[in-house]
This record gives sequence, structure tokens and C-alpha cells, in this order.
Amino acid sequence: MATQQETPDAVAPPFAIMPLTPAIGAELCGIDLASPDIGDHIIAIRSALLAHKVIFFRDQSLTAAQHIAFARHFGDLEIHPATPANQPDPEILRIEHGPDNRGKENFWHSDVTWREKPSLGSILRAIEVPPVGGDTLFVDMHAAFTRLSPEMQRFVSGLTAVHDIARVFAARLGKPAAELHAKYPPMEHPVVRTHPETGLPCLYVNGAFTSHIKGLSPRESDDLLAHLYAQVADPEIQCRFRWQPGSIAFWDNRSSQHFAASDYFPARRVMERVTVAGCRPYYRP
Repeated sequence: MATQQETPDAVAPPFAIMPLTPAIGAELCGIDLASPDIGDHIIAIRSALLAHKVIFFRDQSLTAAQHIAFARHFGDLEIHPATPANQPDPEILRIEHGPDNRGKENFWHSDVTWREKPSLGSILRAIEVPPVGGDTLFVDMHAAFTRLSPEMQRFVSGLTAVHDIARVFAARLGKPAAELHAKYPPMEHPVVRTHPETGLPCLYVNGAFTSHIKGLSPRESDDLLAHLYAQVADPEIQCRFRWQPGSIAFWDNRSSQHFAASDYFPARRVMERVTVAGCRPYYRP
């Protein structure tokens, strides 16, 4: 796996890497994501993402088109079912909250784990931020796995969990679960997934979309999931990002989870997200 000092580039990356914590998160300083030559630095940016699991950029002045173009360097893009059908840029998911719409993302989760091939990563751009509050927290899911006892690691590594879009979006979209399942049926993914680029094992269940663990009784499943969810509460494997206008966060959904603090109500917070498609999760012993 690439480290802070090592990238696949033949020369040093054209930015400074400032880690937020020893476990997760780093700010990449001195790079303009709207630059015409940004494509020359994608390898170094991707290396930083793999090493730190979430990377941050300040003072960026991207248009919607530039936001989409930057994301395309990392793969195909997804269209979220919550995006209005008549939106001119369907790749962008606008997340807007204010006095009439309290924030609803204040729970630990990894994006779109209800897909057959959940996303590689999400790139979130700050449009309008509250004067205080509205931070996003991130947690290292490889570290969450390693902090389990060796016996628990062995046990959960052989299990499969079910992920269901309706747990969140039935109410949010005002659609019955059956209608959502017709297009996005519940998906089975390993409780521990092997990261396809680093090879590291990562816990891959979350309180938003995981409904249960296959083969266990409801009580066994609930108790085990509660234990696994509790691993993200350790501040030693978390980082916290304070947004400013023009800030951008790019996180790896395969190895991290995030929590958008909704403590700023009734102030406004407007963000735009573009999501890079990923591969089907697997576990390799």
C-alpha cells in the first residue's frame, strides 16, 4: 500500500500531504483541482486516498462540470435515485438542508452499500456552510476490524450481511419498499470485505443500510451488528473535518464510514456530491 512518502509517480507529488490523525484523513495542500493538467496527478491523488482513506482540499473553485470531470478520472460515475429526473447534471447529488429541512445524514454509514457494486468513493463539494457546525466525521474501517479480538475477526470474516435501500430511502423518497426493491433488490455482501487495491480487510456493515446477517437468528444478528457498529465510536480511529466554502472531501467508501453532524439546524448547509462507481465486494482469506 502506498504511504504518505511513497507514490507511484516518478517524482514527488505536486502537493503537500498534511495528515489529520495517525489513523485516517489528510489534507492535500497546494493543488488546484480545476487545473488543466490535473490528469497528470491522478495517480498521486489516488495513492494519497488509499493511504489515508479520506483526503481533503481547501479553496477550490470548481464548477459543476469541473467537479464531474475530476471525478471521472477515477472511474465511471453513479446516478443516485434521489437525484431529480430533470436535473441537468444527473451525476450530482445535491444535499441541501436549512430551517425547513433538518439534516438527515447524522449516522455512521458507507454510501450506497445497497448496490450490487457499491461505490469506490464519494467526492463532496461545499457550496454553502453554516457559520459553525456541520462537520463531517470519518472512521477507519480497517482499524475497526483490527480492534476486534482475533477470535471475533475469524468469526465475522466468514459471514454475509444483507443491505437494503428501503431502510433509509423508502421514507425519504416516499416510495414503498417493494417499488424500490424492484429496481434495487436487497444485496448480500461480506461482513468483512477485502479492499481491492490495498488488500486490507475492512468491516463492511453499517447501521443505515445493513438489515441483518444471514444464517443468524434475529437476536443473534442484532447483537452482533450492535457490537460491530460500536467499533466506530473510538475517537482514536476517527477524524473530523470542518467545512469552509470551496472545501472538498474525497473518501474511500470501501475502507471508511462517515457521519454528517446535523448540529447546525436551522442554519443552511448545501453540498454537492459526485460518486465514483466501484466493484462487487468480496472477502479473500
